[in-house]
Amino acid sequence: MEWFTAPDLWLSRIVFQRGLAGLYFVAFLSAALQFRALIGERGMLPVPEYVRRTRPRHTPSLFHWRYSDRLFATVSWTGAALALALVAGAGDAVPLPVSMLLWLVLWALYLSIVNVGQTWYAFGWESLLLEAGFLAVFLGNDDTAPPLPVLLLLRWLLFRVEFGAGLIKIRGDRCWRDLTCLYHHHETQPMPGPLSWFFHHLPRPLHKAEAAANHVVQLVVPFFLFAPQPVATAAAGLMVVTQLWLVLSGNFAWLNWITVVLALSAVDASPLTGDRPLPDPPLWYVVLVVAVTVLVLVRSYRPVRNLLSRNQAMNRSYDPFHLVNSYGAFGTVGRVRDEIVVEGTDDPAPHEGTVWREYGFKGKPGDPRRLPRQFAPYHLRLDWLMWFAALSPGYARAWFGPFVERLLDGDRDTLRLLAHNPFPDAPPVHVRARLYRYRYTTWRELRATGAWWHRALLREYLPPTRLRKPVGEP
Repeated sequence: MEWFTAPDLWLSRIVFQRGLAGLYFVAFLSAALQFRALIGERGMLPVPEYVRRTRPRHTPSLFHWRYSDRLFATVSWTGAALALALVAGAGDAVPLPVSMLLWLVLWALYLSIVNVGQTWYAFGWESLLLEAGFLAVFLGNDDTAPPLPVLLLLRWLLFRVEFGAGLIKIRGDRCWRDLTCLYHHHETQPMPGPLSWFFHHLPRPLHKAEAAANHVVQLVVPFFLFAPQPVATAAAGLMVVTQLWLVLSGNFAWLNWITVVLALSAVDASPLTGDRPLPDPPLWYVVLVVAVTVLVLVRSYRPVRNLLSRNQAMNRSYDPFHLVNSYGAFGTVGRVRDEIVVEGTDDPAPHEGTVWREYGFKGKPGDPRRLPRQFAPYHLRLDWLMWFAALSPGYARAWFGPFVERLLDGDRDTLRLLAHNPFPDAPPVHVRARLYRYRYTTWRELRATGAWWHRALLREYLPPTRLRKPVGEP
């Protein structure tokens, strides 16, 4: 079985599995704590309405069989508990078939959530977690040496993530080709982190060096993942360093962390740890892994065709199970940052002298004096969608109105998604939204004002609105 196993990579398998299980835990935790306001029975985009107009074969999910908020919470917390058990090593403490079943259940539960999550779950890292999670089902445990075909499929996934992101940049915004995109990116990215202000103010020659290094790591280095060791380890190491740099510079949910975990699966630590004797795999397991390998390679046709296309698409799934997908990010970079500021008043008839009080979001910029926080790998879904809504009202047409209605209704679950509710005793009578242009302050402005952002009013985004009838009333 020398052609099938890679005993030198036993530690790589452990690190990958434990890291992936940790990210599964974060994903299920995010679902459990946010779903009621977003897609619950009284949410902005309720699951029951969605499943009524979709077919199970297009969006396979156990929620097509039955939906209730209690069932969704059970699925989310069960997934989180199972993920923690796998982090603790439960997959290696049980027989191989049971271990595979645990990983399969974890994947199926999260697939059920993603496929009814609608726009709140329309991010590349959701498909990436599912694709990596599907491969993890067949990676085995201590009952057998790591299967080389699955480890190579993980590298193939990492290759598509990095190379796809590199191509979408080179083909997209001109600033990637002239190495100036990072003059703007740290300021205009969806959700800045606590160090993003400092990254933005790095010298421009360093920004150009960052962009050039990014191109090398994403367009050249991925090919070396399939080279003999230690070249593959060195290639993976460069990717890890690049991803950790991105972790420091912004909040991108678990995108960077799952890329790190994938890269670590290619690292050969045997020169430091030595060999670890493991049993040969049973025949049924070999046959199953070979069949899955063939399936993934066949399903890779459309993602490869997308990579080669001049009209390359980012973050696209080609089947309802998210088995083999296309990835990419920031094909274009914004030059300016607009933010929606949501305000309320208890004045029954707003006028020029009306006092409006601002709602505070947990992650997205709001109060100019508030330093952005670090949340990744946790995903603040509402905050991310507010960035898209500021780009164009079309991105928010389905959910922004229901969001405002729930603020007017004082909906507890919606208010839990926010950092500050300026109406703790009773909901406002009117809510409005205004669009502001944000930019980072300079060092001098920061010292003088204590503000990390400067903002200027652009226009009204939503005029003062009041509740006509209680939310949920027909």
